[in-house]
Amino acid sequence: MSGTSTRVDPYALSAEDVAEPPTTFRARLRYLGPGMILSAAVVGSGELILTTSLGARAGFALLWLIIAATTVKVWVQLELGRLTVLHGRPALEAFSDVKPRTRRGGWINFLWIGMDFAKMFQRGGIIGGAAAACSVLWPIAGAPLSWTSTAVWSLIIVVGTVALLRSSRYSTVETASVLAVALFTLITVALALALPFTEFGWTPGDLAGGLQLAVPAGALGMAVAMFGLTGVGADEMTTYTYWCLEKGYARWTGPADGTPERDRRAVGWLKVMQLDVAVSWLVCTLCTLSFYVIGASVLHPQQLVPEGNDMITILSRMYTDTLGPWAEVLFLLGAIAVLFSTIVGSTASVPRLWTNTLGILGVLDWRDPVVRERAIRALTYCLPPLWAASYLFVQSPVLMVQIGGFGGGVFLVAVVIAVWYLRAREPDKRLRPHPLVTAALVLSSLAIAALGAYSALEVFGIEIR
Repeated sequence: MSGTSTRVDPYALSAEDVAEPPTTFRARLRYLGPGMILSAAVVGSGELILTTSLGARAGFALLWLIIAATTVKVWVQLELGRLTVLHGRPALEAFSDVKPRTRRGGWINFLWIGMDFAKMFQRGGIIGGAAAACSVLWPIAGAPLSWTSTAVWSLIIVVGTVALLRSSRYSTVETASVLAVALFTLITVALALALPFTEFGWTPGDLAGGLQLAVPAGALGMAVAMFGLTGVGADEMTTYTYWCLEKGYARWTGPADGTPERDRRAVGWLKVMQLDVAVSWLVCTLCTLSFYVIGASVLHPQQLVPEGNDMITILSRMYTDTLGPWAEVLFLLGAIAVLFSTIVGSTASVPRLWTNTLGILGVLDWRDPVVRERAIRALTYCLPPLWAASYLFVQSPVLMVQIGGFGGGVFLVAVVIAVWYLRAREPDKRLRPHPLVTAALVLSSLAIAALGAYSALEVFGIEIR
C-alpha cells in the first residue's frame, strides 16, 4: 500500500503530468504497447483456436472474410481510443452515460456483466487449451489429456499467472505480451510461407479463389460466425481504453483546458495511439491469415476439424504433417506461449474492468488508487481459478471459446451504439477525425449492425439464405 501513494495514478489527469508527444515515426514507436497486449488476447482466443478450425471446415473459400473481419472492427477501436485519450475516461465509465441509465450505471454496464459471465467460459477454454498442450508435452499421472493431467496443469497455469501479476503493474503485462506475440507470430507466419514447399502447399490460385467476395452455398452461418469471432472483439476494444490510460496517453495529453498547447499535445498523442492501433491490426491480420491458411491447407484436405479436448493434438498436425514428428514440440511450445500470453492479458484486464464496474455500481470508490489497487489485486487472485473450474467442468476448449465469442458479438453491437452516442455528445468537436475515417466508422458500424440483425434472426429461428 505504501508503494501506491508514490506511484502516479494513471486514471487521474493533472496539468503536472503533461508531456510533449514524439514528433517522428521512430520516436512514436517507443511509446507503443497497449496494442500488443490487445494482440496477445486476440491471437490466443480467436486465431489459434477458432480461425484455424474455420479454415479446416471451409477451406480457402472464406479467406477474404478474414481481411474484412479484422479491418472492419478496427475503426470502432480507433474511435474508442480517441475518446479515451481526449477525455481520460475508461470505456465502461463512459458507457454508463448512455441512456437509458440508472443512478448506478447504464444498460450497457449491465449487458457487460452478462457478457463477462459468458466470457468466463472462453477464458476457461484458453486455460484448458494451454493445459492440454502442457499435458501432451509433459504428461502427468498417466496418458496425455487425461482429466488428472489437465487438472494439474490448469492449477499450475493459474498459480503461475497469479504469481506473475500479483503486483498488477502495466509494465509486466506489456513485456510478457510483446515477447509472446513476437515469438509466435514469427513461427506462424514462417510456417504459412513455407507450406508451398510441402505436400500441403497452397497455390496462388487457392489464394485468388479465397479472395473472391462470395460465400459458398450453405456456408452463410459459418461466414457470420467467422466475422463475429475473428479480429478485435468488443471486450478487447473495451479493455484497450484501460491500457491506453495506464500507458499514459491521456495523462500526457492533460485535462481539457481549451488552450492551443493542449490541442497540440492531443493531436500528437492521438497519432501515437493511432500508430499503436495500426501495428496491432497488422499483427492480428497477419496471424489470422496465417492460421487460416494453415488450417485450409493442412487440415481441410484431411477433414480434420479441431474439437473437444483433442483440439491441441489435431492442431499439432499442422506442424507434424508438414515438418515431421519433431515439429510437435515446436508447435506445443508456441501454443503454450500464445495461450499463456492471452491468459496473462485476461488476468490483468478483467479485474480492472470488474473493479471499475463495482465503482460504477457504488460498491467501492474507483477514484481512490488504494481502494482500486486492493480490489484489482483481490480479483486477480479470485477470477482465474473460476475460469479454470469452468474448463474442468465443460472440457471442450473450442466450444467454450465459441460461447464467449457469441457473448462478445452481442456486446459489440452495444459498443457501436455507445461510440455514436458519446461522439454526438462530445463537448469539444474540434479534434474529430478526418472525414474519411468517419466514413470508415460508418461502414464498420453498418457491418456490425448487420451481423447483430442476422444473429437476432437466427435466435428466433428465421433463416436467411
